[in-house]
Amino acid sequence: MDYFGDWLGTLGEYALTWLPLFFLGAIVYLVWRSLALMPRVKPTEVEPDSKSSVTWEDIAGVDEAAAELQEVVDFLQHPQRFAKLGARVPKGILLYGPPGTGKTLLAKAVAHASGAKFYSQSASAFVEMFAGLGAARIRKLFEKARKNAPAIVFIDELDAVGMRRSGNGFNREHDQTLNQLLVELDGFKNPDQVVLIAASNRLEDLDPALLRPGRFDRQLLVSPPDFAGREAILRVHTRGKPLAADVDIELIARHTAGLTGADLANICNEAAIFAGRAEQQYIRHGDFEAAMERIVAGLQQRRVVTEKEKRILAYHESGHALMAHLVGDPQPVQKVTIVSRGSALGYTLHTPQEDRYLHTKEEFVDLMKVMLAGRAAEQIVFGAVTNGAANDLERVTDLARRMVFEFGMSDEVASRTMRADNYALSEHTKRMRDEQQARLTDEAYAQALKFLGKHRASLDRVAAALLEKETLHRPELEHLLAGVEPESNSSESVGVAQIVSLPVDPS
Repeated sequence: MDYFGDWLGTLGEYALTWLPLFFLGAIVYLVWRSLALMPRVKPTEVEPDSKSSVTWEDIAGVDEAAAELQEVVDFLQHPQRFAKLGARVPKGILLYGPPGTGKTLLAKAVAHASGAKFYSQSASAFVEMFAGLGAARIRKLFEKARKNAPAIVFIDELDAVGMRRSGNGFNREHDQTLNQLLVELDGFKNPDQVVLIAASNRLEDLDPALLRPGRFDRQLLVSPPDFAGREAILRVHTRGKPLAADVDIELIARHTAGLTGADLANICNEAAIFAGRAEQQYIRHGDFEAAMERIVAGLQQRRVVTEKEKRILAYHESGHALMAHLVGDPQPVQKVTIVSRGSALGYTLHTPQEDRYLHTKEEFVDLMKVMLAGRAAEQIVFGAVTNGAANDLERVTDLARRMVFEFGMSDEVASRTMRADNYALSEHTKRMRDEQQARLTDEAYAQALKFLGKHRASLDRVAAALLEKETLHRPELEHLLAGVEPESNSSESVGVAQIVSLPVDPS
């Protein structure tokens, strides 16, 4: 028994000595296996002569940004021309703006035109759960670019790695990756001939250290195109497509104010799909109109609507259409329907005639009247309101808030803003601000009730036609409203191809 006890004691000592080392070795092996099996995301190298590359001819509607990037191309192709004058190329160029405006296409066009090595990488490829891997990938990316200079490094969705540092220490790996990117930008020298181009649609979330001069020397806003830009983009995306003689590219561009290049490309593709589905040889203008409606309003839905609900819908949408006519809306109603699309049981489609950037208080008030006219029509005809105006009320509230909080368009305060996040405001000022906001919306609703009540016969006429046909287009509306004079001449809609809709869900 003593011998057996001694043997167990010896075995226990060995176990206490070697088991921790065994488990430590197993953990190291598992981590090594995880790193070995982890997919290695390599940067995409774009050759200048690649058939899939984007050229300057494929870029439209972003002339200012394209001109700035052309300077980078000239520097990389002819560095001596700038060096003898003491000029240096910007270290970093940040393209920012809404999604779909062409930031990535601009970078690909630079790759094709420059003749330099081009390395494209998404910032999400640098985000890792293992400490140091993100920073190591950034080092390798820039080392490769320097070895093959002149070179361009393109990082898409920069906000994934360049987000503002919080300082709480909870995301050390993210901070290390960002710090390494800052170090690489500081390490640029003119002889390197390496340019970093980055894209982001969240400029306000980027770390201030990343945006200072010497790192990203140029920050270029790539905004939605204007009328001329939209026309050029449409011509690019209809190139090679068989168009019918009735297709008016200029009219389509005029009716798509505020849409991005990606939206316009989608419209052209949807129009071709509509034509193909109908087995047509050419794409007609009606196909583009149907495509625009699908992009703006969503897919057509099939819902069972009772006769009572259908009647409420008809008066609701007729109220929007009639009020737009009464205030002289320069964005005329192109279509009003009680056929459901997307989340809307019915909608009224407005299309702008021109790009507008400045609006008066009276124009905003007229817009609120148009948005509240659906609920006003329900109140006048049925003596009660439904939950269908939830989206209208939300948009009116947001517009009134901006008028008072940001634009200084209240009756009491007209020379300063009163933002919601301004904690220096007194309780009296906050109360006055809220009262002014309520006054704007309530007065607009009262005017909508007054105008529609005065023109009740026209409202009934449009609603009856809508119940019969379910959809009315602009010529039919003009015929129904012939002889009805506008009550106001100061109206302007805000933004793009606005839809006054009746949602299914009140939330």
